[in-house]
Amino acid sequence: MSAPPAGKFQDHYAILGVDAGAETEVIQRAYARLLERYGPDNIDTRDDEKLAVINTAYETLSHPDLRKEFDALKGITGDGGRPKFTGIEFFDGLGREAGLRSALLCVLYDRRRNKPLTPSLSMRHVESILEAPPEALNFALWYLKQRGFVGNDDKSSLFITVEGTDFLEAHPPAPETVMPFIKPAAISGRRLPLKPAPEKLDGDSLREMTTRVPSLK
Repeated sequence: MSAPPAGKFQDHYAILGVDAGAETEVIQRAYARLLERYGPDNIDTRDDEKLAVINTAYETLSHPDLRKEFDALKGITGDGGRPKFTGIEFFDGLGREAGLRSALLCVLYDRRRNKPLTPSLSMRHVESILEAPPEALNFALWYLKQRGFVGNDDKSSLFITVEGTDFLEAHPPAPETVMPFIKPAAISGRRLPLKPAPEKLDGDSLREMTTRVPSLK
């Protein structure tokens, strides 16, 4: 098999000019066009070096196992990396993110208040406290970090910032908003009898949350 120059990563899809989810026939047609242009039969545009790169791309993408390995290297999933919309589940979960963000701020505030000498929590510890899937937790962290409410120490552990502290004290969330996201085993004090987190917030609930915590919405 031909190989790209040493030390260089070759995006085979970009080389052939095809989408990551392209069918085999599409890849073959793209390769044929490039071969016609840069191959030895075309005196004007022949390019042996470029042709070697094209051959490597085609050999990889036309072989199922090699293509699978390359897709894994690029982080492409089985759907070919095509962007997709979650669908109706998106609307079912819309609005719960504000509650999770409030819960995360409360956990970090509580840690700083009770353990001022070691105010940070590792991501592993945060996951052991909060009841949330990794995707939702990462989304909440992204938002809070962008707002400057949460930071990382030199060990990449999480802590609440002054801005986050000021915000939480100015807009304290209700226990009913936060506690459904806290795992029972992570509670050291009294657990209030709370209603379960709603599967879907209606318009009135969203407006109420917006009024209570306007900047975390």
